[in-house]
Order: sequence, then structure tokens, then C-alpha cells
Amino acid sequence: LPPGEVLYTGIERIVVNDPANQRHRGADEVMGKVEEALAYAPNNALLGSSTTRTPLPIGLWVYNAHVGKKGRFHQWMYRWLAARPVTLTTVKPANRALAAQNVLHENGFFRGAARYEIIPDHKDSLKARVRYLVTLGEPYVIDSVRFRRMQDRSDTTIKWRDEERLLHRGDLFTLDRLEAERQRIATIMRNNGYYYFRPEYIEVQADSTKGDHLVDLRVRVRRDIPRDFIRKPWFMGRTAIRLIGYDGEEPTDSLTYGPVTIHYEGRLRLRPHVLLNALRYERGDRYSLAAQEETLAAMNKLRTFRFVDMQYTPTDTSATCDTMNLRIRATYDYPLNSRLEVKGTLNDNHYAGPGFNLALTRMNLFHGGENLSATVFGSYEWQTGARTAGHTGLVNNYEIGARGSLTFPRLVLPKFGHKDRDLIATTRLEAQATVMNRARFFNQLSFSGSLSYDFVPNPIRRHTFTPLRLTYSRLIGTTAAFDSITSRNPSIRQSLQDQFIPVVEYTYTLDNSTVREERSKTRWYFSIAEAGNLLSATNLLFGRRWDEKGKTVFKNPYSQFLKMTTELRYNHYIDRHQRLAFRIGGGIIYSYGNASEAPYSEQFYVGGANSIRAFTIRSVGPGRFAPDRNDPYAYIDQIGDIKLEANTEYRFRLVGDLAGAVFLDVGNVWLLRDDPARPGGQFAWRHLLTDLATGTGIGFRYDINLLVFRFDIGYALHFPYDTGRRGYLNAPNLRDALGFHLALGYPF
Repeated sequence: LPPGEVLYTGIERIVVNDPANQRHRGADEVMGKVEEALAYAPNNALLGSSTTRTPLPIGLWVYNAHVGKKGRFHQWMYRWLAARPVTLTTVKPANRALAAQNVLHENGFFRGAARYEIIPDHKDSLKARVRYLVTLGEPYVIDSVRFRRMQDRSDTTIKWRDEERLLHRGDLFTLDRLEAERQRIATIMRNNGYYYFRPEYIEVQADSTKGDHLVDLRVRVRRDIPRDFIRKPWFMGRTAIRLIGYDGEEPTDSLTYGPVTIHYEGRLRLRPHVLLNALRYERGDRYSLAAQEETLAAMNKLRTFRFVDMQYTPTDTSATCDTMNLRIRATYDYPLNSRLEVKGTLNDNHYAGPGFNLALTRMNLFHGGENLSATVFGSYEWQTGARTAGHTGLVNNYEIGARGSLTFPRLVLPKFGHKDRDLIATTRLEAQATVMNRARFFNQLSFSGSLSYDFVPNPIRRHTFTPLRLTYSRLIGTTAAFDSITSRNPSIRQSLQDQFIPVVEYTYTLDNSTVREERSKTRWYFSIAEAGNLLSATNLLFGRRWDEKGKTVFKNPYSQFLKMTTELRYNHYIDRHQRLAFRIGGGIIYSYGNASEAPYSEQFYVGGANSIRAFTIRSVGPGRFAPDRNDPYAYIDQIGDIKLEANTEYRFRLVGDLAGAVFLDVGNVWLLRDDPARPGGQFAWRHLLTDLATGTGIGFRYDINLLVFRFDIGYALHFPYDTGRRGYLNAPNLRDALGFHLALGYPF
């Protein structure tokens, strides 16, 4: 250490002197900001923690051994392995305490204070920790809000949206909330033509003299700004679009298309009407910030430009001028994009192996913002345990295929609706071919294609309509083991037979996770799909009965079913370190008409890292069906027509970036029809509670912002089938009751 320096070994703790005020509404969020201001990780911090260190300061040992020494080895060790000591001078605890105190004042705790103490190490005088002491004090809250009249038309404009104001009686008096209100008013003004209006033109006067920690607010437009900025709205004039080349080449030519002048270099790479449709305003309209943002979104949605900039200038300098011309400067992005992904997989069914995806995208294919993407993918798996196959060794599970998609940033096939719908709509055509080998079971060849429309009316809602998704699967080889399984269970053979699956599907998704001010996050997913009805209706016209089996298309049978799935997720944030997460969902698929069994790929299963974590994938169900423990292929049968699943987690922070969780999972799958090969698999209300597999457990999550590494340990409380033990808690032994899962991301 340099002379006079002391090694910083972390924060001892943050002491809050008045916990009564800490329980005030909003205080927890403020304390989170205070902790951020005070946080500083010491050397060898445990998972980024400011309070806990690992016992071996390897970085400091390497620093001591190699600092200041010459030679390539010493320099290499110092550069890559050494950690410079973190000292109290580096941490600046006085400045951090002052920053924390400013946070308190900015969030309504005007009498709050923060100070610090240096706690020397009793074993080493050159080491010390820091203890921060925070006093909240009673916060100031808003008692009343008045909007002063502005004596011009802007007053009416703002009053018109008064019900949306962000300042309310009883709220903490915070600078962030005041700034948000100023931004809201400025947005209203700019959406009504007042281009030059800015948030800083709004003045908020606070009066705290009435006592009892109450604040009266008066909101008005500042008197010292140019009155022309708020007395007259501006209107849109001429529009010029300057298209800049891939490497910054300036335009050399131009053309006029309707009310727009397009400047370009070389050749025009976008059709003029595509650019015109991207403009969300017309000449003569009032200026609108919303229209400006929608225009930027429409230009970016084309995925053709690297940068888009919009500049407004008055048409002349006269005092009566109220019209602005717009110049849009858009720089082309390179038309080709490639991506290579390499991945490793470890599945719950004891298979592991590598995989890859190689994708090439051609943007702006037809000069209208269309994107063509071609992908080649593959994976290979070998067995890592003896549970499934009866012995260990390499097993050539593999999958290889190609996928192509063509995306249009608008509605096509057919074209309908006003251009405003194009801003929220995307059309996508997809095709895929896959060869799949399942070791010692079968080889399967599948082709699929789809046409779908996505509608995103706002950031939290999405509608997806797929008028056609056609899948053709064909078994090109089976093994004796597979034939033996399907001979015992004909329904499995029927669900995997050569067949066409023509599907029409609608999906609705509601997700408010992007809304920051919401303390609770909700995501709801609903999907309904049908298959084969149009083909059956066509056959009906030609005299074939609706319930007749064996009808074909191109000499292959086709599936006919109705399928519904739904899932609701809810996250409630208790405070900055704790939250409760819930998920409930299920689905049902009913096959009829031309099919007695739904396709294998469309049926449901439970278990695994993102389901009931005490059980592995396809190890539960259907219903009370008990799999043959001596049959290594029994898991193939464990699918169903009905699924019901619910999960709950209590998530909390442990130390640094490491969090913990306690969870409870329940669920199962059932059959709609009785299957003699799977007794007890049919759904029955009287057995519902005992049919639900139940598991609990603990988990650990390490969050590095980009990724969340997750390790869960599940314990089965209840098996839905007879295990030889009485009562609800019927796990046969500890080994069978435990499930271990290593995964990325949260389970829900």
C-alpha cells in the first residue's frame, strides 16, 4: 500500500436510525437508491457484494508478487491476474455519504442525513471497513396541486389532459415525480403543435410552510420564456428525405413523389411509396411529437437504415411564420447480416451434446423493407446416464435441418386496411425441413410452412393470427424397440404416423413487464388453434361423412383437432430484495372427425427445469398411470390431452448478485379418452387433487445482467400414482424424490 493508505474491506452494514419511517410507502424504493449510492465492492468481493469477501484474495496475492517487477512473466501475471488494492481513498466514503444524503433530499426526506464511520480491523491496522448511518426523518408529502392559468390557448390544451397528471395528494414529494410531470405537460403541448415547448418551461413552486411535512404545489409556465413558443402552434410544410449511402455517400440525385422530395445517391434502394407510407403525418397537419416518434418507428421497422435523424426548420424568418419544413436524414445499413450460434445442451432425459445455428439475412430484398432469412441448424446428443437406455455409451441422437423466412413490415397476402395498420403489423412467411433421428427408436422427416400476421397495437399487447400452418411428418425408419412400444400402445403409433397437420391459430399476449412504474408485473398468454376442419368440410361436400376416419390428402391422413392453451404469470415485488412469482396455466386438445389421436408434437407433458422441478421431463402422467420402472422407454407414453400446472416462488437476495428461491410446483397431464394401455390416465374430477404431482424445493440464481444462471433442487412431495406408501407424502425414497436442474433464465 502507498504511505498513508488503508485497504478497504467492504461495508460493515448500513444502519437505519429510524425504522418507523423506513416503513413509509415509497421509503423502500428510496433506500434502494441510497444503497446504490453507498455500494462499492472491495477486493475479492463475493459475487459483487459490498459486504462479503471470499476468503482467498488471489488477485491481491498476485499483485504483491509481481507489482513493479520486470520480465515478460511478471508483466503477464500482473496484467491478467493481479487486482489493484481498493483503498479508502479510492472509495471516498465522505462523498458517498453526501451522495446518499442528496438522494434522500431528492425523494422527499428533506431532514434525512447520511454519515459514515471507519471501523479499523482489530487484527490489522492497515485494513478497515466502513459503516454508514442513515437517518430518514419523516418524509414530506404532497398535500395539494394547483395548475395556474396561463392566459393563452396552451392553458386549455393542458387542462384537457388534467386527469392524467402524475402529481397527487399523498405522494412523496420527489424530484423524479416533478420532472415526470413536467415531461408529461411538455409532451401534451408538443403533440398539439407547440414544437419549441420544453419541460424546463414548466415551473413548479412548492410551499412547505403549512407544517406537518405537507407541501402545496403550484404548476405554471415560466414567465421569462418567449410567449410565441406557447401561443401559436406549428404546422407541417414540405418534407425532404436524404438517403445516405452505406459508407456515408451523400445524395447525388433527387425525385419528387407526391408531397415528398427524395434525395439519393447511385440508385434508389427503396420504393418511393414505402418511404411515403412511413410518414405518419401529412402536409398541413399540426406538428405532433407522437407523429414524429411513429415516423421514426416506421423507418426503423424497415430494418434498412442504420441511423435516422429528423430536423425541422421554419419556412421563413417572419414573425407570422407558423410552418416548418422537415428534413429526414437516413443512412443505409449494410444489406447482409450473418450470425453463428454454438450451444451446448444438457437435458433432463440424460442426453447432452452440442448444437449450432448458422443464419444469413438479406435485408430490403424487394426494396420495400422485406427481410429474407435462411438458417441451417443441427444438434447432436449422446447419453450421459443409464436411466433411459439401459447402458452408457455414445448414442447418435441428432437433428439437422434448414429454415427460411420472409418478413414484410406491413400487411400483405392479401393487402387490406389503411396504412396506419402497417405501423403495427408484420407479415411473415416461413418454411422448414428437418431430419430427426431418435436413437434406437425412429427416424423422422418433417416439412412445415406457415403464413402469420403479427399486430402490436402498443408495447404491452400482441395479436398473432396464423391462417395457415401446414406440417407434414413421415417416419422413414423405425427400430424393433420402437415397434414393440407402439404395439403395446397403438395410440402412440397413431400420434406419430405419417400425416398432414393443417393448423389455423390465433394467439393473444398481454405483458406489462416493460411498464417501469408498475410494482406488479403480469403476463397473460392465450392461444386457440384448429386443424383439419376446412379439409373435412371439403370432403363433406363430396359425400364423405364428417366422422369418417382415414380421409387423406396427397395419400396421407390429416389431423383434425381443436386446441386451447393459456398461461398467466404474476410477479409481485415486495421490496427491492424480495418478490413473489406465480404461474398457472393449462391446455386441452380434442381430436375428432378424421383423427382419434392428436399428433404427438401437439400433446402436453410436464416435468423438467421449467415445469414441476421435482420430476424430470415426461416422468409424470397421464393421470394416475404408473410407468413401468423397469422399462427404459416408459417416458414416451407420458403425454396427454389435458394439462394443468401451477407454480409459485418466493425469490430473495442472498449476497451480491446471488439470489435464492423457495418454490412449490403442482401439475399433471390427462387423457380425454380411456386408453387400456395407460390405466388411470383418463381425467376424472373426483381424482383431481390426488392426480396432481406436487414438488417443492430451493433454488439459486446468479444474475450477471445479460444472463441468469439457475440451479434448482426439487423434492417430490406427492407422486400421483401408487408408490407403495400410504398417505399424501408418498415418495418411495430420497433418491427418487430429488430432482436437480441447471438452467439459464428464470422458470417463469
